[in-house]
Amino acid sequence: MEYKWRVLSNTTVATLMASIDTNIVLISLPTIGRELPGTSPTLVLWILLGYSLLTAVVLLNFGRLSDMFGRVRLYVLGFAIFTGGSALCGFSQTGLELVLFRLVQAIGAGFLFSNSAAIITDAFPPNERGRALGVNQVSIVVGAVSGLVLGGLITSTIGWRWIFFVNVPIGILATIRARVDLHEVAKPEERPHIDWAGNVLFAIGLTLILLAITLGALGQIAGPLAIGLGLLGGGLLVAFLVVERRERSPMLDLSLFGNRPFTASAVALLVNALARGAFTFILVFYLQGPPRFLSPFTAGLFLIPVSASLATLGPVSGWLSDRFGPRPFLIAGLVISGSGFLWLTQIGPAETFWQLTPPLVLVGAGMGLFAAPNRAAMMTAVPPTRRGVASGIGTTFLNTGSTVSLGFTLLVMASALSRAEITQIFLGTANSGVPFAGGAHFLDAIHSIFLISSILVFSALVPVLLRGKDRVTPPPPSDSVD
Repeated sequence: MEYKWRVLSNTTVATLMASIDTNIVLISLPTIGRELPGTSPTLVLWILLGYSLLTAVVLLNFGRLSDMFGRVRLYVLGFAIFTGGSALCGFSQTGLELVLFRLVQAIGAGFLFSNSAAIITDAFPPNERGRALGVNQVSIVVGAVSGLVLGGLITSTIGWRWIFFVNVPIGILATIRARVDLHEVAKPEERPHIDWAGNVLFAIGLTLILLAITLGALGQIAGPLAIGLGLLGGGLLVAFLVVERRERSPMLDLSLFGNRPFTASAVALLVNALARGAFTFILVFYLQGPPRFLSPFTAGLFLIPVSASLATLGPVSGWLSDRFGPRPFLIAGLVISGSGFLWLTQIGPAETFWQLTPPLVLVGAGMGLFAAPNRAAMMTAVPPTRRGVASGIGTTFLNTGSTVSLGFTLLVMASALSRAEITQIFLGTANSGVPFAGGAHFLDAIHSIFLISSILVFSALVPVLLRGKDRVTPPPPSDSVD
């Protein structure tokens, strides 16, 4: 097998596993909360939020470290950490243990996500990168949706612990394959220098902002404290930018943002992630919450049209963008997915599978058209030696946007429902015989969230239209390996 196809197969398995784990736990949270000793409602939610938060925080750091010490080396390390973390999660005896072991998983996922796109870009020539990244990017969203179906099926048959144990044999084989089959293409930097100040400021600043949003929305901290944490986090991020401008070897290469195509792709990616980050989260609780109370497995089946349309159009759009350029596919993807979100603002309390399918297909098709061309344009616009940072920036924007989207979703729901009603919905106790009076307000909140999502998606058209002419960086002789 040509080297580039070995790279694509291995990295696709990695991103698929890591993205499946993002949502496979979501569908199983009520069961985990009931069966795992010492699991409070707060811990149940942080089993999900802690993973997303830490992944978003470490991605940019790991992209920089990979440029220094070798992308393949840290990618293999990430696979091993993720696999070990999965085993630990399956053996958890308390809710707190599961939260902590999920953080171990998140570290491994951070290495995988931050390096996959850069390793693919190194291995494929420019005229094939869109197609290759299309396959890889599709695996992320397909994994997120299929995780819901798998999680529901596994939890209802052999138990929730196996949503973690199934990763172990696959992870062991994939780690060995990555160690044997992959090798460094881009030359690591000589005399590596770690930007410790930038790492600390970025990690703490982003963590405080996301903690302020999520804990404030869940009512775990008072409003003034949440605002104070958010402002402190924002101040630390401003200090981070100041430090990066002066750092001789910065973690975040701000010079990349002088490249208009790269900047436009990064901004469009962030805005799109803000729009759709809580999409699956909302639909899961719409389907399993009042008044529907569908089973986890049935709820997962309702979401198949999203992954099917995305999986169909993702590789096709990547291949076509290699030939015709990314702009038409970026515009079409945003318009189509924005229209799908707008359609979802009209859903009723008991939509059938066939009534939900058209807007879900639009959202999935739009995601598929947008993701691969945008990532390919972003990666191709930078020199090979900076692709680790570029990949880290892209995935950091994606995960940060998705996590912040979840926080804002919780804020919207908190403004429409009481804390007790939110707890009933999130912990799956709304159908336990306890009266639930917030059904209409719950649906209003869902409509508001999807309206905000549609506005954000359409606003992502602005950087796409202003991106200017794409500049393709000519690859050196070692830029692709067959």
